Formats: sequence, C-alpha cells, structure tokens
Amino acid sequence: MTPAEAMERINIVLAHAWMVRNFLKHADEVQEHEEMLEVHRMIFDYIRAVEGSYERKDAKEYLHRARGKLSKLRKSAEYLAAEYRNVSSHTNFEMAARSLTGCVRAIEEILGAVKEETV
Repeated sequence: MTPAEAMERINIVLAHAWMVRNFLKHADEVQEHEEMLEVHRMIFDYIRAVEGSYERKDAKEYLHRARGKLSKLRKSAEYLAAEYRNVSSHTNFEMAARSLTGCVRAIEEILGAVKEETV
C-alpha cells in the first residue's frame, strides 16, 4: 500500500472515530466523568493532528502524525472499553467502545501495510 492510499484509508476510519466522539461528547451520562470526557477529546486531538497534512495531501507527514499519536488514541480506546459500564450499560456505549477499538485496530493494520521504503 502506498502512503497516499494509507492516508485515504485512515481518513475514512477517522470518520467512524468522529461519530464515536460525537456520541460521547453529547451523552449526558458522560458529562460528570472527567476521565470519560478525555476520550472524546483525544479523538478530536488525533483527528486534528492529521487534518492539516491531509488537506495538503502530504501523506508522509500524515502517516508520521498518525503514528505519533496512535498510542494515546489506543489508550483512550482501551479506557473506554474497560470503563464504559461505569457510566452506562446501554448498548450505545458498548457499541461506541467496540467501534473505537475497531478504529484503532484498523489504523494499526493500515500503518503496518504501508511500504516502508516509500514512507
């Protein structure tokens, strides 16, 4: 996979992460849980970190930034998966946790598939 292809694929995955962010940001149950609020903030930070390079179509910078922030996004996904039940046992929270975990996994797979010599 070329860096440009990887950038485009990750950008689609981030559209899904954005929906998780939007759900968590507006969920009343989350508002009194500061640690849970950090999850939607981290999703926002991750997306904003790659946004400029995507607009410039600078795949090398985009992938560098995507890799650089991935550990923080992964930690947020792990936190959400482990703790969402403390906020709500509603299926929406379970699905948000699964979705964010899936987004992280997809980003990891895409980054792993990029031809190293072209990055």
